[in-house]
Amino acid sequence: MNWATYLPMLWQGALVTMSITLAAIVIGACLAFFFGIMRAEGGPILSKVALCYTEVFRGTSLFVQLFWFYYALPLIGFSFDPITTGIFVLAAHAGGYGAEIVRGALASVSVQQLEAARALNFGRFQTLFRISLPQAIVEMMPAFGNLAIETLKLSSLVSLISIADLTFAAQSIRNLTLDSASIYSVTLVGYFAMSLLLMAVIKVIERLVRRGNVFPREAQP
Repeated sequence: MNWATYLPMLWQGALVTMSITLAAIVIGACLAFFFGIMRAEGGPILSKVALCYTEVFRGTSLFVQLFWFYYALPLIGFSFDPITTGIFVLAAHAGGYGAEIVRGALASVSVQQLEAARALNFGRFQTLFRISLPQAIVEMMPAFGNLAIETLKLSSLVSLISIADLTFAAQSIRNLTLDSASIYSVTLVGYFAMSLLLMAVIKVIERLVRRGNVFPREAQP
């Protein structure tokens, strides 16, 4: 097999995979904080809206979500290109799980901290953004790291909607060469290498967060 011909195809697919994964992680994190805070602090109505979002995206298959948004949604007048669809569905899926991480971390802040904030006449949002959230973010980081790695692995499903990611490239080359063992071995190594790189970045961010260099923590009341 002529690797000089096929390795650039795999490399290009890996770049697409990383681009989609990073975009999905960033957007998913934003969704996670938005809906997680809504669950924890949104009151009876907004918390139920957030609950519906998390249950839908956590309780249904990502495979079905991709197909529904790409093939079924256009039937009611909304159509998006494969890249946009892939990023949105991965982000929404990650956001559903991430929202529960945010909610749980906010709930872990000690009652004494919240009572002290009320004693100092802190408002609801002041308590959230100056006391609860800076402490909760530290607790969220390991779980968010695992979620980011899971998002990378799940990104292989976007090949099903014709996105030329690493899995799509591997499948295309395999169809041309019929060399399953070599192609999928290289693909496996590629995903593992991307996971190691992503884990290294996450570890750096986690250390910075714990030191307070990214999200400075207020002095505890």
